[in-house]
Amino acid sequence: MIGDGRVKQKHRDIHRQGEEEAHEHHRGFRHEHGGWLSIDYLAYSSKIRHWNPTFKVILALLTILLCIALNNVYVSVVVILSMAYLVIEVGGLAFHDYLSVLTIPLTFILISILAVVVDFSGQPSGEYNLYLGFTYLYTTTDMLKNGVFLMLKIIASISGLQLMILTTPSSEIIAVMKKTHLPKDFIALMNMIYRYIFILLEVFAKMKNAAESRLGYRDLKTSYFTFSSVASNMFVLSLKKANAYYDAMEARCYDGELMFLEEDKKIEIRLIVSGAIYILCLLLLWYLTR
Repeated sequence: MIGDGRVKQKHRDIHRQGEEEAHEHHRGFRHEHGGWLSIDYLAYSSKIRHWNPTFKVILALLTILLCIALNNVYVSVVVILSMAYLVIEVGGLAFHDYLSVLTIPLTFILISILAVVVDFSGQPSGEYNLYLGFTYLYTTTDMLKNGVFLMLKIIASISGLQLMILTTPSSEIIAVMKKTHLPKDFIALMNMIYRYIFILLEVFAKMKNAAESRLGYRDLKTSYFTFSSVASNMFVLSLKKANAYYDAMEARCYDGELMFLEEDKKIEIRLIVSGAIYILCLLLLWYLTR
């Protein structure tokens, strides 16, 4: 009896440890050395993954269209905050993970906004200017205001897109696209390209770690040589990975159409009502602040 009690206690300890590890993983993906963001992992671990994927895709697309069409700074701010609330608070995604995914497009946004908020002139112009020795770099209050409004609109649109990709696995998004009767070749190419990007990123991360462990980036000259070697090896490995990827598909009876196991998720009335109220509130906010 004593031995049975010890065995049961050991099993409980192992089970508790497994639950703690699972909880730790579901708090958000970890940034391993040379690791890359796994968007699908975040989608599968989201607490609102059980929502109907068609509803989430439609809600995200309607939100993006409203952000672009209404062109209202108040609408953009509300969309940014509401989408972040749904993904982080309701979906259970860690805040730093949400920012990590948002940082990637945000870098390109900031660079693009510079072309809107600054300009060059041969003479002092605008309210703020800087002489560069051969020309003036200037900006105005209106240019800065337009740049900030444009940036908020872009971030709001991306926030709507993040609601879709961070809470809906790619297989479910593809299933929704099939319902729209898009060409099968287009859907298959989109899925394979999406999958292949992460395969190449993983290969590149391993090659980069191997080069760093051999001091391949110790100076500028060595870095150039290492970069060229990694680029050439990536080309060869990408061909090998593509062949292996296609062989794996053929081994699973691939006949030109990708098939996924689709889970039937019934849409809840409360979600439809909440989504309709949300869209109406955005339209009402635009009407009151236009």
